[in-house]
This record gives sequence, C-alpha cells and structure tokens, in this order.
Amino acid sequence: SKPCQAGWRSTSTKSAPEVPSEQSSGGLSFPPLQTFSEEETMMRDAVKKYAQERIAPLVSKMDEDSFMDQEVIKSLFEHGLMGIEIDPQYGGSGSSFFSSILVIEELAKVDPSVAVLCDIQNTLINTLFAKLGTPAQKEQYLSRLSTDMIGSFCLSEAESGSDAFSLKTRAEKQKDYYVINGSKMWISNAEHAGVFLVMANVDHSAGYRGITCFIVDRDTEGLEICKKENKLGLRASSTCPVNFDNVKVPVKNILGQIGHGYKYAIGMLNEGRIGIAAQMLGLAQGCFDHTIPYTRQRVQFGKRIFDFQGMQHQIAHVATQIEAARLLTYNAARLREAGRPFIKEACMAKYHASEVATLTTSKCIEWMGGVGFTKDYPIEKYYRDCKIGTIYEGTTNIQLTTIAKFIDKEYDN
Repeated sequence: SKPCQAGWRSTSTKSAPEVPSEQSSGGLSFPPLQTFSEEETMMRDAVKKYAQERIAPLVSKMDEDSFMDQEVIKSLFEHGLMGIEIDPQYGGSGSSFFSSILVIEELAKVDPSVAVLCDIQNTLINTLFAKLGTPAQKEQYLSRLSTDMIGSFCLSEAESGSDAFSLKTRAEKQKDYYVINGSKMWISNAEHAGVFLVMANVDHSAGYRGITCFIVDRDTEGLEICKKENKLGLRASSTCPVNFDNVKVPVKNILGQIGHGYKYAIGMLNEGRIGIAAQMLGLAQGCFDHTIPYTRQRVQFGKRIFDFQGMQHQIAHVATQIEAARLLTYNAARLREAGRPFIKEACMAKYHASEVATLTTSKCIEWMGGVGFTKDYPIEKYYRDCKIGTIYEGTTNIQLTTIAKFIDKEYDN
C-alpha cells in the first residue's frame, strides 16, 4: 500500500493551480511563484512528515556506515516516491515534474543522500524510459522502477568527466546483439541498482555521434560493480566504478535511437540540474532550520546570540540567498513543466543553489560555534554533503560557460 499516494493522484493534468485573474491597476494578476496546486501541497506535506518519521532517525548511522538502510529504500517505494511521474498504468503516482522537485527538496532537508537517490530515479532514469522506451521496454522496466527497482545512469568515465562525450566505452555489433567493453566512474546508486542505462559508442569514427544508450540488467554476465568510493559527503549514497567485460546486450535493449545517446544525455542532464538545485536548496534550508533555533536559545553576554546585530545581518543575508535559490529553482521547474525553454534557467538554479548551500552550511557552523564542529549536531554533515553540488551534473564552471553562451546569443540581434 502507498499511504501518501492516494492523495497525490491527480484527476487533472494541470500542475499550476487555478487562480482567478483579477484586475489590479489595470493589469492581470498572476499567482506568486510559490503557489502550489492542492496535489503539490499534499505531496509536500506528506513527504515532510514521512522524512521526519522514517528517515531522520537513521541519518547519522547511514552516514557513519556509508550505507543506505534497506528499510529507507523500501519505504521510498511504498510511498510512491520512486515513480512520481510514472503513469499509474505502470504503478506510478502519475504526478508532475514540479512535484518531483518538491519531493527532492523536502527529502534533502533531512538527508541529501536519500534525496539524490530519489532525484536520479525520477529526473533521469524514469524520464528516459518514459520518453524513449518502446511499449515492451516501458512495460518491463517502468512497472519495476515504480515499485521495487532502482535505476542507475552510466555516463562518466575516468577520462571523461566534464568532457562527457569523449567516452571510451564501446559497443560492437554482433548478429542480433552488441558487446560492450569499457568502464564507468562515479556511478550513483550503483550498489543497489537493478538496471543500468549505459552510454557506449557504437562507432568511434563518428565521434560523439556514435554514442548510444543501452539498457543493461544488473545480472548480465560481465557487468561488475566495483568497490564504492569512500566519500567526503553523501556517504549513504553509493558511488561506484562499473566495469563492462564483453557484456552482451540484445538489440532490443537499445533505448531510443542508435547514435542519439549524446542528445538524450544532454536533455536529461538539463532537467537533472533542476533536481540538483532542489537538492542543494533543501540541504541549505534543512541546515538553516537546525541552526536558527540554537541561536535563539544560546545566551552570551546576557542576551540571545540571535539578538546581536552582527548575527542578524548574517542570518538575514543567508535567508535571502536561500529564498533567491528557491525562486530560481521553482521558476526553472515551472518553465520545464510548461514546455518552455529552461536550459539557461536550470543552469542558473543549479549554480546558485550549490553556491548558497556552501555559504549556508559554512555560516551555520560558525553560528553554532564549537558544537557545530562536532558530530553531535547534523550541521557538519550538511557541510560535507553540500560540496558535491558544485561538482556533479555539471561543475560550476560548466554552468557558467553554458549561461554565458545563452547571454551571448541573446545579444546577437
């Protein structure tokens, strides 16, 4: 049973609420950016409650053990959080992209490791299957991805990080199957994944135009998931190298068209950046929410440390930055949902939110003083978890380069 899900299934496909347009000073009035539909509000509230009750008690131990508790994974599926946009005919919640963003934000407030598991599943894996899958592929995989199977996205390699399409993994055609050889690095969710979407080149002479997306099941002979990385942050989220040694993949397991893998990867990473922005936004807000009560309770020199003007100005500045990150993130998500161009906005949201998470967590440790530096409080974990935000799914420099390209084009005329 999926306790939260009943309230999430929407009879209407509209994601934005119906808000009456009123005449105000002669113009139309539009709903503020932080206006949610009834479904979105219910979903956000349900996830907030779920994260506090089911995830919060396990966060510290999962971080220490570098392992995602199986009960957490199971409960994510039970609550319908791994198939948010998947059509109900495949067991999904049939909800919207914006709902996914709200879920990722709420989970990240409690544990960014759980948020990234949910993020990759919903914004990368499920979306690729839903957009590109044949009816048979959808039937086979979407029904599992929404109920009990984690997916993993295999693009990066030791020699191809930001330069993602210089990848060396190749797939050679034999009769009615391909043989994949190569290895991938930094593969999130690999430890628990049941299916891998693998980018491999079928024609090296064509360069990136040979890159093709293959569906590879975990138990395929020759697929090896290596020892996971011992990481600074997001420790409960597994990140592993994955090796492919003469892995046979039938032609029917090609996702989409041959040679279009690079287009699919770019498209998914653009959407995925909004997910990472939501993760960093939730992380910053969660850290802030743990810290401010402490500044209101701790007394020094006869008054709350919150009452010192030097503290108030810093707190107000950080709160403003978090709010700006939220508006950038929600705007990018609404643009994507409305089918409008959103790439520049997604890059801005991801860039700004990860910078804000860095600022927030650093400041929160300072405001907490000595105790902020200990593992007795969750602040130091948020500090460690946020660093990856400026690196994965496009480094800060890659975001800035992309934003600059769009600005350059805008001034062509």
